[in-house]
Amino acid sequence: MTERSALGAQVAGIVGGGSMGGAIARGLVESGSLAAERVLVADHGQEHRRALAELGIRTFPDEGELLAEEPGVVVLAVKPQVLPQVMASVAPSCAGRLVISIAAGVPLSALEAALPGARLVRAMPNLPVQVRSGATVLATGPTATPADVELARELFLALGAASVMREDQLDVAGAAVGCAPAFFALFVDALTRAGLRAGLPAAGCRELVETTMRGCAEQLLDEGVHPRAYLERVTSPGGTTAAALFALEPALVEGSYAAVDAALARTRELAGA
Repeated sequence: MTERSALGAQVAGIVGGGSMGGAIARGLVESGSLAAERVLVADHGQEHRRALAELGIRTFPDEGELLAEEPGVVVLAVKPQVLPQVMASVAPSCAGRLVISIAAGVPLSALEAALPGARLVRAMPNLPVQVRSGATVLATGPTATPADVELARELFLALGAASVMREDQLDVAGAAVGCAPAFFALFVDALTRAGLRAGLPAAGCRELVETTMRGCAEQLLDEGVHPRAYLERVTSPGGTTAAALFALEPALVEGSYAAVDAALARTRELAGA
């Protein structure tokens, strides 16, 4: 097994073994970034614990038992509504530790107030971390060291791409990138319905659209080509794609602006709730 330099020697404790917490735990193990016995997960749900234990991950019914194992890094992978209760429970054990929160809309200032003495990082991963092709944006608190930042980045690199940004950019990334899997799924559904409406079989159309989306993503990533240049590659002047883009682009661009603005507004509402 190949281990990353900073991460491989750590013990990672994840509080919350649901959709995102479980994905992080599985990704660390399946990528070879951490041995299974170095990944600890606390979750109240027996089914979540059982599924993770099948990979050799050590599981616990509550966060107190997990923290008694003294993990080097603690990931708080619970919903924002639950986070205050969890932080009150773990605060005495987190002083001096690196703590990473993935709760949307909970700023570093709130984490600092609830977890005095912890070295803090906020992370915003998106759902494709479940297949180790996600995108995560990180923001660091003033007490986090350069080594902490690199460790947090390595942890999420095991799950896809990871970038460090300012905290004021984090919520915007959550709105634009965190919500993006839903946007892309909606576009696949809409394009499939359009094909069905025009006469294509539903199952075959969806498979073709999904495969095309995967291929486009791989080309954009592998070749580093700008999206506009990619558009030009597949668009002949006066052709069918040009006509289609003329109809689609205004609605898609304005809709994307409105979607990100709405997600960002809701994030700010949740932060003030």
